[in-house]
Amino acid sequence: MLLVPQRRKFRKVAVGRLSGVSSNGTDVAFGTFGMKSITNGFLTSRQIEAARKVIVRYVRKSGKIWIRVFPDVPVTKKPLEVKMGGGKGSVDHYMARIKRWRVLFEINGVDYETAKDIFNKASYKLPFKTKTVARGEIN
Repeated sequence: MLLVPQRRKFRKVAVGRLSGVSSNGTDVAFGTFGMKSITNGFLTSRQIEAARKVIVRYVRKSGKIWIRVFPDVPVTKKPLEVKMGGGKGSVDHYMARIKRWRVLFEINGVDYETAKDIFNKASYKLPFKTKTVARGEIN
């Protein structure tokens, strides 16, 4: 179940670069513990799904999970062995722009040590460094 937007105003966009610190979504809002990014990067819908599966495997029915990011940026790709030119390629997949200090996932119903272990295992599926934070904790 990959995350994909239902509709967009524009089909293709320029991806651009990432710099700076996230202004929204920096606090744990729903659960008791959260996984926060330490560096900037792009997160594809496949990577979100892979991390979600790892978290679900360990949380099971004892807790609840929230996904705080959504892949809404279309990434285009031209087919293999196609000559240069002929316009921009078709949409291949979607990704999310992640800035520093953004909360990616939240969980509830587990203690701190278990949450830290779960988020550590899930972070192997992500392309940037993360850390575990508790609710009300600053950075």
